[in-house]
This record gives sequence, C-alpha cells and structure tokens, in this order.
Amino acid sequence: MVVVMGSVGLIASVILVATYQVTAPYIEENRRAYLESAILDVLPGAATFASFEIRDGAAVRVEGSAPLYAGYDSTGTLAGIAVEARGQGYQDVIRILYGYKTGCECIVGMKVLESKETPGLGDKIEKDPRFLANFDSLDVRIDRPGGQLLHTIVLVKSGAKTDAWQVEAITGATVSSQAIADIIGSSAAALVPILKEETDSFRGQS
Repeated sequence: MVVVMGSVGLIASVILVATYQVTAPYIEENRRAYLESAILDVLPGAATFASFEIRDGAAVRVEGSAPLYAGYDSTGTLAGIAVEARGQGYQDVIRILYGYKTGCECIVGMKVLESKETPGLGDKIEKDPRFLANFDSLDVRIDRPGGQLLHTIVLVKSGAKTDAWQVEAITGATVSSQAIADIIGSSAAALVPILKEETDSFRGQS
C-alpha cells in the first residue's frame, strides 16, 4: 500500500509539473496581452505606449513590465500615463491600472488587473458601468505650492456624488468600492505631483 500510494503521489507530481511547464508560457502571454489592452483602455486616444519608472524623483524609460506606462496617440503625442497600483480588498490584494492625463489633471480610466472579490458583489468593481464612470474624469489636481492633491479622493454613497474628486460606491459592495478609492487615492497622492512635474520626460518617447 505504501508503494502504491507513493507511486500515485509521484505520478501526480510529475503530471502537475509537466502541466505547469506546458501552460506557463500561455498564461504569461495572456497576462501580457491583457495588460497591453488595459493600458490602451485607460488612456483614451492612445495607440502605443512605453514603460517608465521613477528613480530619484525622475521618470526614466525602461523595457518590459513597469509601474508606469506613457501612452501616445497616432501622431506620437502624449495621451496620458497609465499607473499600476495595488491595495487590500475585502478578500485579497487588488491590482488595478488607472490612466492619468496631465492636461486636465484627472484620472480618465480604471481597469482591475487582478481581484478575488466576492462574485456577484465585490467583483462589480470590474464591470459596473456606473462605478467605472467615476474614473472618466476624476479630479486629482495638485496644489502647486505644496505639491499635494487639492482634494482627497473620498468614497460617497450611491447617488450622493456632488464633486469630481468623489467616488460613488456600489450598493452592496461598499468595502470593495472603498478599496478602489483608497488605492487610487494613496497612489495619486504619492505619484501625481511627480508625474505632473516630469511631464516633459514622457514626451517624445513613443
């Protein structure tokens, strides 16, 4: 019995390893394709993009995956900057991508890259049109003398949004809604002043 169980365990392990080796490249390619699609989705008008990261307060172009992606339209003009951010949700860590446009100093799109929120409730942060509309023009202007956001991004109840820096919650999914507002709020507070200051570093890099 010990030999049989050991053999079964060994065979199962070999099958699992072989399956992983076969499927891993396809999974990675799907993730890459989804990320590329998300970058263009959160940056309206963008046709191409380049990867960047912040080093010592300056934007530096890099190759491959990065925390920042500058999007360019068909003429090579900067369309905006996509920012990857993450934070704790109701179930697990949520990874998102949001688009920032320097001209309006606003967030112009948001896409969930990875989430394990409750199906039918928390996962509405990925597909609810009314919730996603919060990020069509979310105010993240900065106070230039202080280099801070003029208004803190806050979550309000459904139907109670009155200002462009507010995020209207999804009824029945307040925790997940709050998580998105918090993720974007903390990320924007830390990065938007730098992105605004470094706008010229992103231009002409398409």
